[in-house]
Amino acid sequence: MGVRISLDDLRELIVRALTNSKVADDIAGVVADALVAAEADGIASHGAARVPPYAEQALCGKVDGYARPTIERSARAVINVDSNIGFAFPAITLGVEAAVEAVKETGMVALGISHSHHFGVAGHHVERLAEAGLVGMAFSNTPSAIAPWGGKTALYGTNPIAFAWPRPDTPPNDAPLVIDLSVSTVARGKVVLAEKQGTPIPDDWALDTDGKATTDAKAGLAGSMAPLGGTTAGAKGAALGMMIELLCGALTGSNFGYQGSSFFEPTGAPPSIGHLILVFDPNVFGGAKNFAARGEALFSEILAQEGTRLPGDRRLTLRQTAARDGVELPDALHADLIRRAG
Repeated sequence: MGVRISLDDLRELIVRALTNSKVADDIAGVVADALVAAEADGIASHGAARVPPYAEQALCGKVDGYARPTIERSARAVINVDSNIGFAFPAITLGVEAAVEAVKETGMVALGISHSHHFGVAGHHVERLAEAGLVGMAFSNTPSAIAPWGGKTALYGTNPIAFAWPRPDTPPNDAPLVIDLSVSTVARGKVVLAEKQGTPIPDDWALDTDGKATTDAKAGLAGSMAPLGGTTAGAKGAALGMMIELLCGALTGSNFGYQGSSFFEPTGAPPSIGHLILVFDPNVFGGAKNFAARGEALFSEILAQEGTRLPGDRRLTLRQTAARDGVELPDALHADLIRRAG
């Protein structure tokens, strides 16, 4: 059983829960928008379930709920935003808005975000770019969860990657193509949810502290997440994890995954991880005259095969349903939000 709630009511509940937890009103609104959007898309691991750890970390100062991001354009095509140990979403919003303007001059922009917190749903950030007619890629590192291939101790984060491609002539809603994945077999948040619910996990999701595949969520959290490719063929996934650590940790001047503390626990220093967002104006590349049509040609070939679909189709269907019918929260989570909201 659960509690069904409209998206507007959920947003209000989250804002109140956060403002009661040492988060500024406007920042709470930006964070709530991100969490409600995740919930609407069926990504519960990145939705309202994040409010309790966000609130606890704001209360203890692990994330600064009053921090304002600062921005610097260090080169014509490079923008740096410092989250200043605050929530990621205000920094992302500030940086993306600046990048959309800058790319009109430069054709390409790299946006680095440093000293940040949980990236949320990576696909949402690049979707915003594609809605502006741009092509976007996004990367983030996270606290360590994946061991180097052949190792047993987690060093890399689950490190999401997202890509969005504009589809300006695709009725009824012109929704962009969005690809969103992490370099682990699944997002760590799904294992956290399984551990809380006491349910087993598939045997290719995680490894225990001995580096062996496990169906026990608690053992998996104590060990490491399986990289893309699973528990037996994850070398390439682990290599991608290392690449993103360099892009988001070393390049932005932020922590590596093994240096950042948990997004879930109210103990330890701020995670202080980094993000990198790449923005491309398709109108300045060689295929500018027909880039959209070329993309649609590929999509048509894909969909001509029985059993296929484009990435993100399920997300759009769930989003439409949630806008109409709201979303269902677990009873315990709803009660927690009510308590925090006061």
